[in-house]
Amino acid sequence: MKHLLKLEDWTTREITDCLNLADQLKYEQKHSIEHKLLKGKTLGMIFEKASTRTRVSFEVGMTQLGGYPLFLSSNDLQIGRGEPVEDTARVLSRFLDGIMIRTFKQEEVEALAKYGSIPIINGLTDYCHPCQVLADLMTIREFKGKLDGLKMCFIGDGNNMMNSLVVGALRMGMSISVACPEGYEPPQHIINFAAEYEDKFEMVRKPLDAAKDADVVYTDVWASMGQEEEKKIREKAFAGYQVNKELMAVTNKECMVLHCLPAHRGEEITADVFEEHANEIFEEAENRLHAQKAVMVKCMGNQEEE
Repeated sequence: MKHLLKLEDWTTREITDCLNLADQLKYEQKHSIEHKLLKGKTLGMIFEKASTRTRVSFEVGMTQLGGYPLFLSSNDLQIGRGEPVEDTARVLSRFLDGIMIRTFKQEEVEALAKYGSIPIINGLTDYCHPCQVLADLMTIREFKGKLDGLKMCFIGDGNNMMNSLVVGALRMGMSISVACPEGYEPPQHIINFAAEYEDKFEMVRKPLDAAKDADVVYTDVWASMGQEEEKKIREKAFAGYQVNKELMAVTNKECMVLHCLPAHRGEEITADVFEEHANEIFEEAENRLHAQKAVMVKCMGNQEEE
């Protein structure tokens, strides 16, 4: 049984296998080739955080794979009324073939895996966003033809996106430079993880320093879900941490721009840069579907481990 709790748990080979399968599933969908790899299986989708791309991509993806997606908001479950997560895990394991959860605490995802007996997929926590980063890596490889040796830079908050991007980029042979204001750095264990890759990671204060010679520029909103009350404080802290023409001028030629969406034009990214790279950004959004289908097959399918 395989889980996707955080990207650190997957090896380079496991990530590569997942990306290869995602490419295959995307090709087959574009050529109207049906693949009922999860026929008869049911995925419970627990949402304690609202979503557009996560819900639609998992629901559509599970249906395309021949399975049945079951949407469960926290209001639909006793977990929303105080039932311990370990009890919820043991009950749902008797009804479902897998669980995707989008929630706040990483500990809740880990507890589902510990006490349940079915695969658990992390659709997002405050700590990490592994499904998004798999789609990001898939997109970069589509446009660049490779991952190994490329430089990514991330401009913004040391949040769940930065955490997972650092892990994903380094696992796949990329280097990554991040620029964040003081007090908004990624957690120490992510910095410790990156330190194992010697000169492939750097954390700087100035966005232009991070973006120099980058092949991929990535950004995210300044205030994530649940941080709305901090919006004014964050606007002040992140002033200057914007992806704009000046920043793009120091990157490599043909540099990509990615954004996990939703985007706040005029804040973390200017409207002109966003529109210039809209094809890459919306291909990235579409690839959530294909990457997550691959994750579901890897976690819930009947494939023998290689």
